[in-house]
Amino acid sequence: MKKIVLITFTILLSLNTFAQTNREPTKQEIAKYEREAEERKEEYIANFLTTLEADDFQKQIVKININSFFDEKIAILKTNFERSIDRNAAIKKLEDNHFLELEELISEDDMTKIRELIKGDFKEREVIKKKRRKKKKNKD
Repeated sequence: MKKIVLITFTILLSLNTFAQTNREPTKQEIAKYEREAEERKEEYIANFLTTLEADDFQKQIVKININSFFDEKIAILKTNFERSIDRNAAIKKLEDNHFLELEELISEDDMTKIRELIKGDFKEREVIKKKRRKKKKNKD
């Protein structure tokens, strides 16, 4: 009797584990993920733009450049390189050269903020907290 219960339990457990195997995402799931990633990127860039001291025209140009930077970086990351050193060199070249024309258009402080964004040092949570504080003050 104990053997039958043990065997039945083992079979049920193995069937449950088999049912949880990984599967390929569907086209709908991929499209949903890409749409959510694009929305998140736009939100991230919008939060970053609020930290800049530039006027609306300059912010629009910066937004276009940041979007194109992220698109080019993703293209580099999707490209198959023989060595990771080549990929890192391509990313470094993109980071160094992509925003050169903006240096003449915007202030040095804003350019420093863009460089921090590129390196991944942008603290989005702090910006969101400041927005919430401003909304809270405006309501009072």
